Amino acid sequence: MAAENEKNYSAKNYRTPDGAPADIVIFTITSESQMTSTKSLPKRELRVLLIQRKVWPYEGHWALPGGFSRETESMYETARRELQEEAGVGNVHMEYLNVYSSPGRDPRGWILSHVFCALVREEQLAERRASDDAVDVGLFSVEEALTRMDLAFDHREMIVEALEHVRERMLLTPLAKEFLPPEFTLGELYQVIRTVVPAFEEANFIRKMKSTQSRSGILEEVRDHKGELKKSNAYSQRAAQLYRFTGNVPKLSLYG
Repeated sequence: MAAENEKNYSAKNYRTPDGAPADIVIFTITSESQMTSTKSLPKRELRVLLIQRKVWPYEGHWALPGGFSRETESMYETARRELQEEAGVGNVHMEYLNVYSSPGRDPRGWILSHVFCALVREEQLAERRASDDAVDVGLFSVEEALTRMDLAFDHREMIVEALEHVRERMLLTPLAKEFLPPEFTLGELYQVIRTVVPAFEEANFIRKMKSTQSRSGILEEVRDHKGELKKSNAYSQRAAQLYRFTGNVPKLSLYG
């Protein structure tokens, strides 16, 4: 048999996948004021964006937004288009997570799904709406999605892997900045971290944020126009020092 070259090559000699969709895992942190007799931080919850499918397979099941790629676009372009078409969400920066290719993962045939993920601000999802192949679209707590919902395809596994990715990002980068005002207390920062990483329990968090050398230059105390330390009692009876991110990127784990 002659060796393959540019003259005798034919794509018909190779089996190709029956489809290459992009699936998108979008997390957000919701915030809700608490009606209590004392000042307290708002209630925060980590949620995931899901659509309810209107077509076979898994008609009526909740799933991640996604769809098949086109020959004229990259997988990232597919992810952006499908997120807009199925959930009405645009202008989201996503990161590539993984490819899911287990045999039999999709009843439609040999389907390799490329998965993207992001953790975005709640307001970026404010205009979400169901369209295209979706009956409905909603935000669900991650706990509910993973433990009490019968999700389509292997989307539960995708959410689990994406969750680990954003948790790592929360601990290794200043990602929490996206969910805080420009000036915040360490209590607010700690709450955002715990919302994404519930297992994070740092007894000396405040001390480390103030003094640990490996984190120096990441946060700085806010001062007023007179040069005096600026504090806030918006969420506590006793005024707490305000901080802000400097813009420096940590070399080690930022909090742990």
